[in-house]
Amino acid sequence: MPNIKKSTGKRGPRKRKLAEEFPPGEVFTDLLKKKWKLGPVIGKGGFGCLYLADVNSSESVTSDAPYVIKVEPSDNGPLFTELSFYMRAAKPEPIKKWISSHKLKYLGVPKYWGSGLHQKNGKSYRFMVMDRLGKDLQKIFEEQGKQFSRKTVLQLGLRILNVLEYIHEHEYVHGDIKASNLLLGHEIPNQVYLVDYGLAFRYSPEGNHKDYKENPKRCHDGTLEFTSIDAHKGVAPSRRGDLEILGYCMICWLSGSLPWEDNLQNPDYVKLSKIRYTDNISEFMLKCFTKEDKPDEIARYMEKVMALSYTEKPPYQELREIFLQGLQNIGHKDDGILDFEVSLNGDIPAKPKTKRKLVAASGTATADEDNAEIAVDGVKNAKKRKPASPRSADSPQPIHHSRLQPEATSNSSSSSSSNSSSHLQQ
Repeated sequence: MPNIKKSTGKRGPRKRKLAEEFPPGEVFTDLLKKKWKLGPVIGKGGFGCLYLADVNSSESVTSDAPYVIKVEPSDNGPLFTELSFYMRAAKPEPIKKWISSHKLKYLGVPKYWGSGLHQKNGKSYRFMVMDRLGKDLQKIFEEQGKQFSRKTVLQLGLRILNVLEYIHEHEYVHGDIKASNLLLGHEIPNQVYLVDYGLAFRYSPEGNHKDYKENPKRCHDGTLEFTSIDAHKGVAPSRRGDLEILGYCMICWLSGSLPWEDNLQNPDYVKLSKIRYTDNISEFMLKCFTKEDKPDEIARYMEKVMALSYTEKPPYQELREIFLQGLQNIGHKDDGILDFEVSLNGDIPAKPKTKRKLVAASGTATADEDNAEIAVDGVKNAKKRKPASPRSADSPQPIHHSRLQPEATSNSSSSSSSNSSSHLQQ
């Protein structure tokens, strides 16, 4: 995995203490006195480290460990922000009850297993234990020529709607849905999980929805090509914004690009383009698809979403029915199978392909030089929201907060993961 490129035109984050690495076998005790043993470091960044982990025992933590632990100095802050979401909404029991009451096979919200403070050498470290997950969809999207099948896109939409309904009912919105924040299950690759809640926003604390208020200082928050029109105007994230972002993602996954990607250096152009195209969904569809390939169900979805008011509860089931009808129209059903080839550990089998060279300041690198990444929920360090940086033509995610880097990575530059999330993947 290459070094992360610095984005331009932004203030850098304030300096924080660098991560200190703990040896394998170190035992952490969480708030409920449960003990966890660290395995090897599988991700590292300026804010913290990510470790394989398991319940404490006399055995060493093996490569098939089901958990990971994120550790950072306790006064750094990003993990504290993410913990707020996990402790309120991602404990195993509420997720289990939701799955049962809504008759779901699973819910793509990673589970929170514990957290606490660890003291060593007079220093304090915050930690959180989370599910281990697999490969992110952005990597797969690029390896598949930046296009998913209509069946896969509709099934992704159904699974993500389930997640959004759950987190919305628990008073949070995500605000940054995109392929790099969607991870396959570590053992079941047809499951997909929405991650990176370090920037999740509590839109309705104690049931009181935030008021619509434009704030010029917060304009263009999120990932520029996908973020909502509200976010472009500096309005706090809402449920309709999450659904709008999902719509842009689905259109991109189907068509390979979005109409405003030709000028991501100009956030106001992106905002005005989104307003123009969402005011005329038919024009939007014709811009992205041929008449023969136009996905009518996506157009219907966008019409419904763009008609929602800021505080209105979305009709989640109606939206799911639109996607289910779309599957039926193309001769499929919701079988839960994502039709890209993956093995159980989340890796796509190696296929012969032409190397695409990218010229960097210090030389060249090929797009298929990336080795296995590290994937897990919650490894992205959260901080105060800042305007997104536009991405280059080959780099799908702007850096809007620091991310952990996998150990023993390549020094090459590659389009497929230069700004992608750091996640655990074996």
